[in-house]
Amino acid sequence: MYRNLLNLRVKLLRYSGVSVVAVMVTQGVLWLGLVVLRWPALMANFIAVTIGAVPAYLMNRSWVWGRTNSHSVREEILPFWIYSLVGLAVSTACVALADAWFTSTGLLMLANLLAFGTLWLGKFFVLETILFNQRD
Repeated sequence: MYRNLLNLRVKLLRYSGVSVVAVMVTQGVLWLGLVVLRWPALMANFIAVTIGAVPAYLMNRSWVWGRTNSHSVREEILPFWIYSLVGLAVSTACVALADAWFTSTGLLMLANLLAFGTLWLGKFFVLETILFNQRD
């Protein structure tokens, strides 16, 4: 019991580290799209979330859950992307609202960050119990 709890804490700490990297990538691409490339907010958000999901998947799979076998499209990649699409839908709605009310790039980026923050803990338990906790 104690070992399982300790293992879960280590995974949660590593998951937090992966989340920091994913947020940095997503926010960096979002800023680049909004400020440098002058993309519309929804397009910038879509591209940022899509790009940020790639390192999040790969790092969660290997570093947090220690999966080294071949990737399963049906059992891992597709469910991960579906959850990412839920995050995309929520963040897109938040960015669209922020874009309608404000003209601040910072507030658009905050809307994206808050949307994903609300789904963060739920995603950990989905990854832990369904996606990556399968035995090799």
